[in-house]
Amino acid sequence: MSHLNDLESQQNDPSFANVWQELKWRGLVHVSTDEVELEKLLAGDPVTYYCGFDPTAPSLHLGNLVQLLLMRRLQLAGHKPLGLVGGSTGLIGDPRPTAERTLNTKDTVSEWVGYLQDQVRRFLSFDGANAARMVNNLDWTAPLSAIDFLREIGKHFRVSTMLRKDAVASRLSSDEGISYTEFSYQILQGMDYLQLYRDYGCVLQTGGSDQWGNLTSGTELIRKVEGKTVHALGTPLITNADGTKFGKSEGNAIWLDPAMCSPYAFYQFWLNTADADVVDRLKVFTFLNRAEIEAIGVSVAERPFAREGQRRLAYEVTSLVHGVEATEKVIAASAAVFGHGDLSVLDEQTLAAATSELPSASVDGAALGIIDLLVASGLSESKSAARRIVGEGGAYVNNAKVSDPDAVIARSELLHGKYLLLRRGKKNLATVQVLGS
Repeated sequence: MSHLNDLESQQNDPSFANVWQELKWRGLVHVSTDEVELEKLLAGDPVTYYCGFDPTAPSLHLGNLVQLLLMRRLQLAGHKPLGLVGGSTGLIGDPRPTAERTLNTKDTVSEWVGYLQDQVRRFLSFDGANAARMVNNLDWTAPLSAIDFLREIGKHFRVSTMLRKDAVASRLSSDEGISYTEFSYQILQGMDYLQLYRDYGCVLQTGGSDQWGNLTSGTELIRKVEGKTVHALGTPLITNADGTKFGKSEGNAIWLDPAMCSPYAFYQFWLNTADADVVDRLKVFTFLNRAEIEAIGVSVAERPFAREGQRRLAYEVTSLVHGVEATEKVIAASAAVFGHGDLSVLDEQTLAAATSELPSASVDGAALGIIDLLVASGLSESKSAARRIVGEGGAYVNNAKVSDPDAVIARSELLHGKYLLLRRGKKNLATVQVLGS
C-alpha cells in the first residue's frame, strides 16, 4: 500500500466548478438521492460523509478502491470522511446473489478489521480541519440487546420493502433461499448511518450501486426516526467494454495487499487494459486532470500501438496503492526480464513475481551446461536443437548471450544464489532453479 504523501500533491480538477461536476465527468455517479440538493451540499460548507468496508477477507480489492479514491476526492474538496470498517456487519455478511456466506470466527473478523483499517488509512488524511476518522460499527452494536434492537430499530423497517431489495429478491427465488441472519444485514447498515448521523452529523453515504438497497435503508431510517433528509451516492459497477466483470483475473480478485497480489501482478493487470477501457479507467482510478486524460485519449485513438494510456494508467494506480518506489521496481523488473536491464539488481520477491508465469524447471547443481539447461527448461526439445540455438546466437542466460555450446554456467551467476533466467531469441523465456546451490 502507498503512503499518503503519494497522494498529497493531488487536487480536484480546477476545470470543474465543483466536485459534483467532476464526479459526474469521471463517471462516478450511477444513482443518488436528490441530485440537485447533493450538488448544492457538496459545493457548500464541509459536510461529513462515510463509506463502509466489511472484513469478509484480509484485504480490500479493486471494487473497494473505487470507494477509497472517491472518499479522497471528497476530502480534497474540503469534506470530512468517516472510514467505517464493519466489525459487526463483517460477522454477518452482505447477502450475495447466489448463496449464503460462510461465517468467519469473531477472532478472524477482528484481525481482518485491523488489516482493512490500515488500508483505508493510507488513502485519507487524518490531520487538518477536515481530518478523517476511523469508526467500527461493533462499538455501537455489541452493547445493544436483541430486544432493544428490535424495539428501537427493527420496528421502523417494513418486511415488504426489505423483500424488494435486489440481493434479497434474487436469493428468495434461488434454491438457497436466505437466512434471517443475512436478511437482517440491511437493518444493521441502516442503523450505522443513523448512529453516524447522531454522533458526527454525517449526511452522505457512498457505496457501489449494487449496495443501493442498503444505502437507502439508512436514509429512510433517519427520515423516520429523526425527521431529517440525508443523502446516498451509488457509484457504477465497473465493467469492461465487452461487458465482462472488472477486477477479476482467472477467477481471482485483484487485492490491494501486496502479499495477496504482488505489485508486479497488480501493475501488469492495469497494463493489460483494453484500448476501449483505458480512458474510463484513468477517470475513475487516477487523479490526472481532464486535460491530461483527454490528451492521453487522443494518443490511444491515434497511436494505440504506443500503449501510452495503459502505461500511464498502470504507473499511476500502482503508485497510489503500492508507492512510487515499488512501482519503479516493477517497471525495472519488466524491462530486465525482457533483456533491457540488469537482473542482478532485482530483489528476490520482485524477480519471483516478474517470472511467476514463465515456464520453470529445477535442475541439479551439477547440470549447468547451457545445452542441458535449454533442454531442461523446455526452450529446446533436444540437445541437437539446443546446439543449433546456441550456434545461431539465440541463447541467453540472465540476459547475457551464450555463444559456446560447451559453456557451463558458473554458480556465481545464479540470481540470489539459486535462479537463472533463460531466453531463446527475443521472447521465449523460462526460469531454472538450481537445487543444492
